[in-house]
Amino acid sequence: MRIGNITASLHGFSIEIPLLEGRIDGYGREEQKHFVFCIVETEDGHRGYGLTGHFLAQSVIVALHEHILPLVKGMDVRDVEKIHQKVWKGLNPRAMTGTISMALSCLDIALWDIMGKDANRSVAQLLGNARDRVPAYCTFGFPQYDREQLAEAAKLHVANGFGALKSVVAVDKGGWREDAHRVQVIREAVGPDVDIMIDANYLFNPVEAGYLCRDIEDCRITWFEEPLMQNDARALAHLRKSTRIPLAAGQMEGHRWRLREFIDHQAIDILQPNVTYCGGFTEARKAAHLAQTYNMPIANGGGWPLFNMHLLAGMMNGWIVEWHLGMVAVGETMFTDAPKPVDGWLEIPKRPGLGLTLDEDAYRDTRIKIG
Repeated sequence: MRIGNITASLHGFSIEIPLLEGRIDGYGREEQKHFVFCIVETEDGHRGYGLTGHFLAQSVIVALHEHILPLVKGMDVRDVEKIHQKVWKGLNPRAMTGTISMALSCLDIALWDIMGKDANRSVAQLLGNARDRVPAYCTFGFPQYDREQLAEAAKLHVANGFGALKSVVAVDKGGWREDAHRVQVIREAVGPDVDIMIDANYLFNPVEAGYLCRDIEDCRITWFEEPLMQNDARALAHLRKSTRIPLAAGQMEGHRWRLREFIDHQAIDILQPNVTYCGGFTEARKAAHLAQTYNMPIANGGGWPLFNMHLLAGMMNGWIVEWHLGMVAVGETMFTDAPKPVDGWLEIPKRPGLGLTLDEDAYRDTRIKIG
């Protein structure tokens, strides 16, 4: 099974948000309008799928077509360490993140999909098969909601079976004070037994993050995700010492050394490698093993649950997957058989590989012509 071709394409999307009228462009924050979809084909006709998000999307496509394909064409898809070694040595010897990490993620996810289909096993099984289902939390707290709508949306998703919810902070015009009110509104709406996570998407400075933590400590927050600008490990370590709220980070980091920095500084409680950004399953598996040696769980941040659920189910220290409503809508559109949570649990498909069947019409209709 040798790599024959890589086809990467840009896709656009819009979603409906519960309780709000009309559709919004994209699938999350304002800038999340596009994603990159990747198809890897072998010389003997096998096909696997990969995906990454909106960051430098057109550059990722160029990297896959013009730089990575010439380097890996003809290589056996099962030689993932050899493929990574060749890409690192040829294109990324200084361990830069960004375009190269996201392009490699697309490639690697598709390779594992092909390997699973060939072995008649799911990717989760290939990774270690620690469990056949994972809990899911619903990322629901869009900034478009006012406080009343936020409370109603929280109740809606709890009624739909979710026992854990996540909301965005650090983007409201009212600053951290309004964020504190919004978190308190969610807790009052769902009661004491629902897990609540918050995500600042690395937008707070350390002082503001500290103020917010101080004001919401009695809300029993399960974790505060990416609270600080640039994911500054030193500053995260300081914040962690000053709050009882567990901290989580790592979803957009492009390689294991950056993730190691969080652990070296004792900066976080939960590590969040995301296979669509960190270099695929091959690199995320190493991050999971790194966390495991420190008795640290890995949990999904950064969305794309249809891919990351395999990592969390495969690894011994895998925990909970992010059911990000916008990215879920992408998956349910692009694939005809995308799994859905039942009572807050997501079962790994029994079909091999990623267990996903591409909807060729949706693939064509969402594709954006570039160049």
